[in-house]
Amino acid sequence: MVRKGKSKNFGKDGTGRDGNGRIAVIGAGKMGGILLQACLQRGLFKKSDVTATVQHAEKAKLLSKTLGISVDHDNVAAAQRADTIWVCVKPQVVATVMKQIAGVLTPKKLVVSIAASVSTDYIQKLIPNGVPVVRAMPNTPCLVGKGMTALCPGAHATVDHLKAASRFFDVVGRTVTADEKHMDAITGLSASGPAFIYIILESLAEAGVKVGLPRDLATLLSAQTVLGAASMVLETGDHPALLKDAVTTPAGCTIDGILELEDGKLRVTLIKAVVKSAERAKDLLLQG
Repeated sequence: MVRKGKSKNFGKDGTGRDGNGRIAVIGAGKMGGILLQACLQRGLFKKSDVTATVQHAEKAKLLSKTLGISVDHDNVAAAQRADTIWVCVKPQVVATVMKQIAGVLTPKKLVVSIAASVSTDYIQKLIPNGVPVVRAMPNTPCLVGKGMTALCPGAHATVDHLKAASRFFDVVGRTVTADEKHMDAITGLSASGPAFIYIILESLAEAGVKVGLPRDLATLLSAQTVLGAASMVLETGDHPALLKDAVTTPAGCTIDGILELEDGKLRVTLIKAVVKSAERAKDLLLQG
């Protein structure tokens, strides 16, 4: 349950200042780097207000030069300077990082974790009481502004804390709020999902080559077809089955293709893929 009311510690837009405030990205690796790059490209905050950390000095220098921000390996210093701390490390490293920065965290700061499998309760037990935590699960299409992010608030997060977190992810795609009990399932569906779609897209392109199309044309046709089909679902609000039926004319070519998909168990295979990914998401913190 999100606590209602406006936190006296947060600014006009829900951050620690009247703007987006100072940001620390702890672990600017794959996903953290994608989010950071996307937000910088869209001018969400000033480069001078951003500090990122990575493990290795050489990577820090390269990232700093590429993005034009301060990058080092001092998590404590980064968190101390920031109003909002993004925790973008692997699940197995979260405990170590939170214990490192716990001494500089206060209820005036906001912690946003994108670590899969790590609950808000787990983080809250490692840091001072009253520090607001929001758990987020974004996906890689955030890089091109087409991401999908689910958010859930911790015990001390207010509506304004949730709005502050949403503000970051809204600029890189769509954002929804979900119950924490659904976050592992969301990880299996929308975080892992792009990989499944890439396999489908690649297969469609290979099929295009098989029937005589140049590879670049087949890839373009496949990608735009996937994008268009997804847009139809989002913009019309119609059930995918209804949209499928609109393409499938009696005795036409589409129904023959659909029968091949059903014979190959594509539907059940995709369902199993999401289920397996969701099950794995539950265990990442423990298994590594």
